[in-house]
Amino acid sequence: MLIYVCLSSHGYGHGSRTTAVLAELAHLRPGWRLVLSTALPERFLALALGTTVYERRPCAWDVGVAQADALGVDPAATLSALTDLEARLPAQLEREARWLAQQGEPALVLADIAPAAALLAERLGLPLLWLGNFGWDAIYAAMGPAFAAWSQRSLELYRRGQLRLECPMNLPMPWGQPALPLGLTAARPRLPLAALAERLRLPDERQRVVLVTFGGLGLRLNPDLFARWPEHVFVGPDPALDGLVNGRSLPEGVRPLDVMPLAARLLTKPGYSSFCEAMSQQVGIQLVPRQGFAEAPMLERALRDHGWHRILDPEGFRRGEWELDQPLRAPERGPLPVNGAVQAARAIARCAEDRSAIPIGESDHFGNAVG
Repeated sequence: MLIYVCLSSHGYGHGSRTTAVLAELAHLRPGWRLVLSTALPERFLALALGTTVYERRPCAWDVGVAQADALGVDPAATLSALTDLEARLPAQLEREARWLAQQGEPALVLADIAPAAALLAERLGLPLLWLGNFGWDAIYAAMGPAFAAWSQRSLELYRRGQLRLECPMNLPMPWGQPALPLGLTAARPRLPLAALAERLRLPDERQRVVLVTFGGLGLRLNPDLFARWPEHVFVGPDPALDGLVNGRSLPEGVRPLDVMPLAARLLTKPGYSSFCEAMSQQVGIQLVPRQGFAEAPMLERALRDHGWHRILDPEGFRRGEWELDQPLRAPERGPLPVNGAVQAARAIARCAEDRSAIPIGESDHFGNAVG
C-alpha cells in the first residue's frame, strides 16, 4: 500500500502533526510506503520522522499565507504566490499522476491541507482523506474581497474528499464529508532525558527552564531581554541563544519536543502543533498573540480552555515583560485527549484496507482507472 501525502509547505506545524501521524501508521503497517509530497525541507522531515522510513517528492501543493515574520502576514505576497502556484500546478499534477501510475500498487491520498490534492486524487480515482484543524477556505475568507475567489475554490476542492480527520482546536470545516474528531496529534519525545539535560547544562528545577520557539521563521529578540530573567534558562532552535549566559540552542538532531519534558513553560506564538506538543507534555504556554491570521484567535481561545497558560501583551513582550514570575492560569474546561496521532493512523489504515484503494498503473489515462 502506498500512502501519498500532499503536505502543506506553509509551515512546520503542518509537517509536525502529519509526521506524527505517519510515524504511528508506520508502526501499525510497517510494510506500507509513505511518500511525502512537499516543499518542506528534507532536514526538517528527517528530524521529525527519525527512524520512520519515507520517500520524498519535492512538490508545492499550496501557498497558505505568506508571512512578514512569525507574528504577521503579507497579503500582497500571498496573492502573488497563489497566482504563481496556479500557473505551476498543471505540470506538477501531470508529473505526479504519471509517477503514481508507474508505481502499480494500491494507493491512498492524504492531504494536510492542500486543496489541490483533490485534483490529484480525482485524476487517478484514489480515496482522499483530509487531515487538519482548518482549511484555506476559512483563512482566505477572513482576508478580504481580494481573496474571495481563492476561498471559494478551496472550499469546492475540500468538498471532494471521502473523510475528514478533524484535529482539535479547529475552525469550522463545512465540507460535507464524514468527520472523525481527533485528540492532540503530537509526536513523542525520543531522547534520554538525563543525558539531554546534562548536554544542555539545564538546572534540576524544571520550573527554571523555558523553551523559546516561534516556528520556522523564528523571531529575532533583543538579547538584553533574556538578561531580565537571570534565574531562567532559555532553550530553543535559535543559534543566537548560545551567545547568552542563560541561553542554550538546540543541538543538531534535537527537536523542541524532545526538550519539553525538561521545561516548565513554552514562550511562543499561536501554533497548532506547538500547542499539541506542549499540552501533551504538561508544559505551560506563555503566548504572544498574532494578528491577521484567522486561526490565531481560535487557538488562543482553545488555549484558555484546555491548557495551562499566560497570554502576554505583544508590546510588553517586546520589552521583555514575559511574566515568568507569575503563576500559570489553569484551563477553563480541562485537558484534551492526547491520542490523536494514533486515532488518525488507525483511520487511515482502515480506509486504505476497507475501501480497497484502486491499484493504479492499469488505466487508459490517469482519470480512468480499471482496478
